[in-house]
Amino acid sequence: MQGVVFNGHYLNFADVAFTEYWRATNLPDVIQQAKAGQELFVRKATLEYLAPARFDDQLTLGVRCRALGRSSMTIQVGIFHEQRPLAAVELVYVYADTAVRKSVPLPPTWRAALTAIDAGAGSAAGKVRIEVMDWDTARSEARAVRTAVFVVEQGIPIKREQDAMDALCLHALAFDTAGQPIGTGRLLPDGHIGRMAVLAPSRQMGVGGQLLGALIAAARGRGDATVRLAAQQSAEGFYRRHGFDSDGAQFIEVGLVHVPMCLHLG
Repeated sequence: MQGVVFNGHYLNFADVAFTEYWRATNLPDVIQQAKAGQELFVRKATLEYLAPARFDDQLTLGVRCRALGRSSMTIQVGIFHEQRPLAAVELVYVYADTAVRKSVPLPPTWRAALTAIDAGAGSAAGKVRIEVMDWDTARSEARAVRTAVFVVEQGIPIKREQDAMDALCLHALAFDTAGQPIGTGRLLPDGHIGRMAVLAPSRQMGVGGQLLGALIAAARGRGDATVRLAAQQSAEGFYRRHGFDSDGAQFIEVGLVHVPMCLHLG
């Protein structure tokens, strides 16, 4: 017996999470929609398994509306155990007339409510606390975030993720309004920034930009003329938006394409 949660249950978890999310919007529930002759139907469901949940684990689920179409909405659900990502679910719902089973436009009031609730989540994330500290202070919380992102989510060997440079670096940590660590990054003695990581539920809300800004400020404060980093190719656009330029040829590290980048501190 494997002793882990059956894979099909994750979709049930996501469905329950979406129900609670929908309740928070104060929009019409299923019964009210049915009376109006128009309902939401699941058009597509995708699920990526990252790690197993074991019996009696207490899970945390995060929900957000990633996109709104003419008649559709794309919902993302992250499933976690103690900050460790277990699964990522994406659900595409289509709003349709129940009589003819054809899509109809999402009501403007729904668009406004969905935008407002996710903006509220974003503003809460915008109130994160950023602290810059040494490794002795940052160790346990920075390692928890980095392990979740680099080792569990991206499959990087833990021996490659951890190194002796941590003890020589300044570390930035982001904490949410509950005081839980949600992101981290480090500044090496030579001005390189690295190990930038934000937990999945807190992405796309400006946390990474705040961490990067704190590390750049620390570098400027100690007199560094330039900061450099090796961006994963998927994050290159993020660093360009913060003023970084390419600084050499791409290379492969831990199986991922990286782009050397730099920012001159005027």
